[in-house]
Amino acid sequence: MVNILIERTAPLPLDEAWRRITRWRRHGEAVPFTTVEVVPPEPTHRGTVVVARSGIGPLSFDDPMEVTVWQPPRDGAPGMCRLEKRGRVVLGWAELEVRPGPGGRSRVVWREEIRVRRLPSFVDGLVGRSSRYVFGRALNRLLRSP
Repeated sequence: MVNILIERTAPLPLDEAWRRITRWRRHGEAVPFTTVEVVPPEPTHRGTVVVARSGIGPLSFDDPMEVTVWQPPRDGAPGMCRLEKRGRVVLGWAELEVRPGPGGRSRVVWREEIRVRRLPSFVDGLVGRSSRYVFGRALNRLLRSP
């Protein structure tokens, strides 16, 4: 099992930071070799399923995630989304949170717990480092572009 924590401060109001990090199809543009489908299509709500398909050709796998908490920011209060991973390969959960930061900015927190089936635990260090790198770059990209 791997635990990931990525934090960023963005020069955006809470609503805009939230919009940028929860536009699920954009995650596919930000994570290499990944496409994202959303069922049902927007708007997201509790019960929405986000399916990230990662890999190349026969080495691809689906990472279906169900939205179990959907609390957009309101009136300056923080927002939080929790996705439970329901796949055959990747298990765990992810949480995306936006909260007020210094100087009218937004503080964005990405927490994730990843368990890869049939992968020995001695590989957790590599999975953790590579995931932090890929997801950190993805979060940067999501926050930079509208």
